[in-house]
Amino acid sequence: MTRWLLAPEAANDLDLERLADFLLDADAQCAIETIDLILDALTILEHHPRMGRPLPQGLRELIISRSESGYLALYSYDEAADMALILTVRLQREQDYR
Repeated sequence: MTRWLLAPEAANDLDLERLADFLLDADAQCAIETIDLILDALTILEHHPRMGRPLPQGLRELIISRSESGYLALYSYDEAADMALILTVRLQREQDYR
């Protein structure tokens, strides 16, 4: 089974908290559930690490659905180590990764 983890940069940037804060004013309950939703979605990488669409430079992007929008998780997969490293997570409507 593939292991996955958040890169230190992703954890230090508090990407997940930033995404929850974005929703806080509009829908407090949705904001509270956001981090759990994203972390639960990332567990799919344990069994399907190549599920995300391929991007340049050997990266992949996992789509995490939520209503009309959702999130995108940028990650790299090291086949030899059987590990997916989550680099960052963003809203689908954002222009680019931080």
